Amino acid sequence: MTTISKTAGAIAFALLASGGAALADSVPENDDAIKVILNDWTGQHFSTYVAGELLQKMGYTVEYVSAGALPQHAGLSQGNLHFQTEVWSNNVGDIYPKAVESGEIVVLGNLGLEPKEGWIYPPYMEERCPGLPSYSALYDCAQAFAGAETFPEGRLITYPADWGTRSRDVVEAIDLPFTAIAGGSEGAMVAELTSALAAEDPILMMMWQPHWIFAAHDFNWVEWNQIDGECSEETQERDTACGFAQATVNKVAWSGFEEKWPAAFAMLSAMTLTNADENAAILAVDNEGRDVTEVAAEWLVNNETTWQGWIDTAMQ
Repeated sequence: MTTISKTAGAIAFALLASGGAALADSVPENDDAIKVILNDWTGQHFSTYVAGELLQKMGYTVEYVSAGALPQHAGLSQGNLHFQTEVWSNNVGDIYPKAVESGEIVVLGNLGLEPKEGWIYPPYMEERCPGLPSYSALYDCAQAFAGAETFPEGRLITYPADWGTRSRDVVEAIDLPFTAIAGGSEGAMVAELTSALAAEDPILMMMWQPHWIFAAHDFNWVEWNQIDGECSEETQERDTACGFAQATVNKVAWSGFEEKWPAAFAMLSAMTLTNADENAAILAVDNEGRDVTEVAAEWLVNNETTWQGWIDTAMQ
């Protein structure tokens, strides 16, 4: 048996030992597949496989579907996709808030993460750009961050193109002399970070946490002005720039999910994960080369007392 199949067997045994027979009498409510969304970053894969494995152990058929962080919302609205573990509230585009307001997408609650997003740089860049970590220093030392393709402007690596244009919006709003270049993927961004660190090359990148990179290396965050209320990334001004609205991370579902799969809906509503859960998982996958499905299954074996409560809540 592979590690995954052994783990799956352990989970199935745990469910049977603590009420699996009762589950079999009422769940699944139907045989249709629950289409669970996979985005393109490791933490989201981990939380998705945790959710999907539990759904399968409850008896549901699960189909994993890859979808972009912005295009996924149309699929959820139309019922072509059914569940997403991690919608970062400040990276949702135009469709999502309208779909939530109309009731086409339902928010199941916060996943439990405590995120931070913004621009990071290696500590050695403070010698080359006096005035950091304040964003205002970037006006005077953009060339310290320049690349061959951007000189004399600084080079800013942003999120992949299908994650939205937030960094570019800030650059344009405050007239910062930087060129925003979209990263190809999370893996490509991390590879560029680690390569720059090894050579002590200049680098400025949009990044988020939880992420294993902060456990493995030192980075500083660009600091912005504190303001009252929400930070608007498109309309801020140079002297009072606030940077980025900070996210909540929500679980969301198609509006028809609860009626079609009520026990699954209740379990997913109860499900939560922490930064520590995701950091450890991301480190195992991205640094140690382990398979994310194996890491998710291992987490389930080691945290039965946590997820069993979600199952119990779903069956009340």
